[in-house]
Amino acid sequence: MKPRIHPAYKPVIFLDTASNHAFLTCSAIDTKGRETMKWEDGHEYPVIKVEVSSESHSFYTGKQKIMDTAGRVEKFKRRYTKTKKSA
Repeated sequence: MKPRIHPAYKPVIFLDTASNHAFLTCSAIDTKGRETMKWEDGHEYPVIKVEVSSESHSFYTGKQKIMDTAGRVEKFKRRYTKTKKSA
C-alpha cells in the first residue's frame, strides 16, 4: 500500500446504546475528539456509540414483529385476475 493515502486502522470500542453491549474491533473511522473507555485488557480505546447492533436488533434477538399478511394474496388475485364473463 502507498503510504499516507489510507486512513489509520486502529482498535475502537463499539457501544450499543440500546442494550449497553460493547465490543472491541478495528476500524478506520475517525476517532479524534471521541470519548475513551477502558477495556477488559486495561487499555483505553475510543468509543463509537451505535443505536443498533446484533445484541439489540430484533432479527438477531428473535423478538421480531410478525406482520399480518393474511388476505393480501387474495386481495391481489381479486384485483388483477380476469373474471370470466358468463355467456
